[in-house]
Amino acid sequence: MKQTFGEKCFQIANYVFLTAAAFTMILPLLHLLAVSLSSPVAADSKEVFLWPVGFTFASWKHILQSSGLWQSFGVTVFITVAGTALSMLFSVLTAFPLSRREFLLRKQVMLGIVITMIFNAPMIPFFLTVRELGLMNSLWSLLIPGVIGTFNMVILRTFFMSLPKELDDTARIDGCHDFRILFQIYLPLSKPVLATVSLFYAVGYWNTFQRAVLFLRDPGLWPLQMKLRAYLTSPEELAQVNMFLGDYNFNTTTLKAATILFASVPIILVYPYLQKYFVKGSLLGSLKE
Repeated sequence: MKQTFGEKCFQIANYVFLTAAAFTMILPLLHLLAVSLSSPVAADSKEVFLWPVGFTFASWKHILQSSGLWQSFGVTVFITVAGTALSMLFSVLTAFPLSRREFLLRKQVMLGIVITMIFNAPMIPFFLTVRELGLMNSLWSLLIPGVIGTFNMVILRTFFMSLPKELDDTARIDGCHDFRILFQIYLPLSKPVLATVSLFYAVGYWNTFQRAVLFLRDPGLWPLQMKLRAYLTSPEELAQVNMFLGDYNFNTTTLKAATILFASVPIILVYPYLQKYFVKGSLLGSLKE
């Protein structure tokens, strides 16, 4: 269909606006990259914008040799992978029965679940509950309390409700039980919404901070965001070893920039692989016939 002149102008303006918006989001990352690859003098004198001044890999070499940073990276990867897997399992197992008309108490149960979206648990009772369960100073304290996200579970439930009821009837005629219907029929049809919700969970676990502050005392269990906070509030920890050895090719400014990128880039790289599912999954899980 041939576009009118007004439609072409709108499309061009739309592309220009979205490109500019994308550039403003990428700009801070490019600036941090330039600072992390610049000399300490140039970074501290604010000479660096989008291109390194006094190019050097010293900051990256230093943080990539930091065993503490890699230990925190491993902890974050573990809680992201394990947490996302557990959250998806329990969210699906919760959403599926709540989408079934045969479950007579589904409305009452959903009301109780939705209330948790409106009224969050108070901080002190939440802390005391986790402590009484013996989860303090354990990675389980980052996984179990938030294993089901209400918003994500509602998206899954709404999507399951949008699938044709005839699928259930046909499967039951063939002798399928509920678990087989879920895992062999519903889940293969739910890839877009599963990818979307998985991404929501993964980003949440990757950015774990508040619960780590509340429940973890051992620095060896700190996730990446806690280690990043420690470096930003006490930057001398980043540079003290090499500075004492006489390596002045980096300082706390360049190390901060490199560490922030180190903590941010891995989760950003996940988006391109799930982008084709993201919009479709969000729409499918937000509408009900």
